Amino acid sequence: MAVQPNNNRIARFGVFELDLNTGELRKGGVKLRLQGQPVQVLTLLLERAGDVVTREELREKLWASDTFVDFDHSLNTAINKVREALGDSASSPRYVETLARRGYRFIAPVQAPVQASPAIGVAAEGAAAPFQPQPREAPPPAPTLHPDLEVPIPHRGLTRGLFALIQVMYLCFYLAALFRLREIQRIADSFLPLWAANTLAAAVMVTAGVGIPLRCYLLSAVGFDYQRLDEKFRRIFPFVLALDQLWAIAPFLLMEKIGLGAAFAASAGLLYLPFSERTLIRLAYLRPASPEKRLDGTNLTDSP
Repeated sequence: MAVQPNNNRIARFGVFELDLNTGELRKGGVKLRLQGQPVQVLTLLLERAGDVVTREELREKLWASDTFVDFDHSLNTAINKVREALGDSASSPRYVETLARRGYRFIAPVQAPVQASPAIGVAAEGAAAPFQPQPREAPPPAPTLHPDLEVPIPHRGLTRGLFALIQVMYLCFYLAALFRLREIQRIADSFLPLWAANTLAAAVMVTAGVGIPLRCYLLSAVGFDYQRLDEKFRRIFPFVLALDQLWAIAPFLLMEKIGLGAAFAASAGLLYLPFSERTLIRLAYLRPASPEKRLDGTNLTDSP
């Protein structure tokens, strides 16, 4: 009795696998919702893993010549959906790499069984050995530039970590000031009139009381990677700026212990911190509407 040929073609990469016949993408055995042109793009990239697939080739194979669509927009949308399904990014690609003005390349190792050939009268024995695309020597891609700041985009873990450390620092300032409020009152009384000293102590208490929930919100937002944090921070930045500028004079309350020079230096650093916070947020949370750029001046129009 003849054995039916095995028509399954499963491409495996990392925790993912794609059935090249049915277009079903799975992660750890769980089917993902990816269909249409995005899964066709992924299939073509997997079939030529390690090679550059140009934008023209993708247009010829997946978009009919008589179809009137915005090809660039459609392709960018398809690539973004592929990256979203794979948890990939244009700035630090693990699977799909963009080659500016050329096309795309699937860079992760791929293992796929070769389609089995039919056997007459006997069962097919053994399984075909999986193929492994040979890595090719290629120059490393130029670092991706931030679309607005024109600086290389650092790892998001670094920028988010630095932003979180700033929030922790301010929390320590507020708590220390509230626990030592009498000491602050005594220092203020030593060089200010009574009314001014009382006003300063009250300002410390009020701004610290407002600042604690603000820093807790920002710390939890960056800790849980809230994707709209950039939008929220831009809205509250004027208030954060005013609050931080007020606390930038705090080192002068310690002038008797640390000296005028150290107090001035610390105050200058604190004056810069709110702008540093804004830059860190912009680096960690890119706006999808702006195209990324590389150091060679080319754009990545398919940035996530």
